[in-house]
Amino acid sequence: MEIFRLVFNPIEVNTYILADADGKCAVIDCGCYTLMEFDEFTAFLAKHRLEPVLLLNTHCHLDHIFGNKLFREKYCLGPRFHKDDEVNRKDSVQHAMLFGLVMDLPPEPEAYIADGQIITFGNVELKALHVPGHAPGSLCFWSEKNDAVFTGDALFAGSIGRSDLTGGNHELLVRSIREKLFTLPPETVVYPGHGESTTIEREIKFNPYFN
Repeated sequence: MEIFRLVFNPIEVNTYILADADGKCAVIDCGCYTLMEFDEFTAFLAKHRLEPVLLLNTHCHLDHIFGNKLFREKYCLGPRFHKDDEVNRKDSVQHAMLFGLVMDLPPEPEAYIADGQIITFGNVELKALHVPGHAPGSLCFWSEKNDAVFTGDALFAGSIGRSDLTGGNHELLVRSIREKLFTLPPETVVYPGHGESTTIEREIKFNPYFN
């Protein structure tokens, strides 16, 4: 599996493109805010001869779903996310206004993803891990074969997600990370929703929220 990262929108969300050997790809958190950003995204896929077959959302805070509408219109693929984050999808237009931003109501999900669900595309397999606390429906996507986990806004390099937004819970987030993420192999590379990558081992040892 090849992993590509593009950074979009004023809140600088990491959009990940996961590609198998045949060019099938899954997109995690299409954060394109403008048509120009979406054109950059589609040009990248065309350059690398990648065919999107899945759109996954780690959660539905506005910055992670800005591009869902454009993505569905272009590729006829709706987003997939945890049912507990439907409230954030519906509230995203209002939330955008608080940031001085404008967006249309993002499309409804093509399907909901449950904790422990196995998601496959091409020859790639991902396991969905429900890690609530930042958002009610926060999901992480773990590729055991590739020693990689995509954590959205649950776990960052040296930090964790904020818990002061609607549905957030600091104690739940810390417990979820300990139980669902810190039990992964220590060499697992963490690809967060913002900022640079890290490893599970590094966060267990040095993340100040756990030491």
